[in-house]
Amino acid sequence: MNTVLITGANRGIGLEFASQYAADGWQVVACCRQPQQATALSQLADQYKNHLSIYPLDVRNLTEIDQLSQKLHHLSIDILINNAGIYPSAQNGEFGHINYDDWMEAFKVNTLAPFKMAEALVEQIARSQLKTIATITSKMGSVSDNQRGGSYIYRSSKAAVNMVGKSLAIDLQPRGIISVLLHPGWVQTDMGGCGALIPAKQSVSGMRKVLNSITHADTGKFIAYDGQSIPW
Repeated sequence: MNTVLITGANRGIGLEFASQYAADGWQVVACCRQPQQATALSQLADQYKNHLSIYPLDVRNLTEIDQLSQKLHHLSIDILINNAGIYPSAQNGEFGHINYDDWMEAFKVNTLAPFKMAEALVEQIARSQLKTIATITSKMGSVSDNQRGGSYIYRSSKAAVNMVGKSLAIDLQPRGIISVLLHPGWVQTDMGGCGALIPAKQSVSGMRKVLNSITHADTGKFIAYDGQSIPW
């Protein structure tokens, strides 16, 4: 049985990943900050008692990430999905109105945490069958795709994690680990808003299709949910 670990699994894209993988018989390790408030995730755990377990994890707390690794020292993790992310208030991310505390927070969650997750869980990943690290990023982190400017906080944190993912692909290649960056599309979640283009189910189904087809030749690539390559 394959195992997937998902951060930010309490809602949106993370919850949909947990639901789809559990339904397909995977062992799902679902992580979120406040499990006691994660009603939908708890219901999912009740539905898939033998396949889904919930662990408390605040990815901003690097010590908690190390502690999680210790708890899961016995596991083999086929796919690590770095999904947890934040999009600070848009009005705090524009030129002349930057909230620098929000900027630091975004880097903690969107950039530092995915790297720390890979670092802390590398042994569990390396001994698995699929050996994959998938980081959910955004086309808003693409430098060449930026035609509108603004959104300094979110754009920069995602551009930075793109570089993290690319470097992981190079540094972990000798251990047989694949690292890919995935653009989920503009998804109808709390973060994406009601004006978003696609539902979470479509986005996650697409990203899972990508993950099912990747090979070592794809490590370090930036790929959209529909399989299209995204320019850096």
